[in-house]
Amino acid sequence: MVWWILLAVAVTAVTLWGFYTAQRLNRLHIRTDAALAALQAALDRRAAVIAALLPGTHSLASAAEAEPLVQGGFEDRAARERDLSDALVPLGDDLPAQLVDAEVRVQLAHRFYNDAVADTRDLRLRPMVRLLRLGGTAPLPEFFAYYS
Repeated sequence: MVWWILLAVAVTAVTLWGFYTAQRLNRLHIRTDAALAALQAALDRRAAVIAALLPGTHSLASAAEAEPLVQGGFEDRAARERDLSDALVPLGDDLPAQLVDAEVRVQLAHRFYNDAVADTRDLRLRPMVRLLRLGGTAPLPEFFAYYS
């Protein structure tokens, strides 16, 4: 009889842990998606500011804005962002205030997104979470890096 009670307690504990861990994982995925949307907006704003301040970069900025940020497809957007960054090299450290603001916003959004990805991946890759498949069918989020 004692064994059945201990088994029931153990099963209840694992079930509760799994339930709360799945909820936390869902919140982390929502946080990651929101951070990705904010990063997309910051990158688009940066591209628009660059196009407005440097008319010769309009085609580069348009190409960058045309590439959406989606999980599993960061390479094209990262390449476009590197092209935009390379176009700023002739300006040196003398950047207009609007561009400095846009760059700071991109850096913050980039940091927030990658932090959210790190937290999500940390939980998703734990052995018990993987064993119980608490992540479901959601793809494992990727880090975004556009600096060369």
